[in-house]
Amino acid sequence: MRTNDLATLSFAQALLKDADIPNDVFDQHTSMLEGSIMAIQRRLLVLDEDAEEALKILGDAGIDVRQL
Repeated sequence: MRTNDLATLSFAQALLKDADIPNDVFDQHTSMLEGSIMAIQRRLLVLDEDAEEALKILGDAGIDVRQL
């Protein structure tokens, strides 16, 4: 998932944590350095073997996962 919406990112991480799906945020520091132009989005990543379940969980919660 790619986003600059910190609330959505935090919500997605909490959902995945509750489902015991390991996840990590990439490009967090680069995104902060870019400031308000929002050129670099943060990426929430999961392992390949967890991807299908993660997509279902996020989709069921109303998070737009079409950018994957």
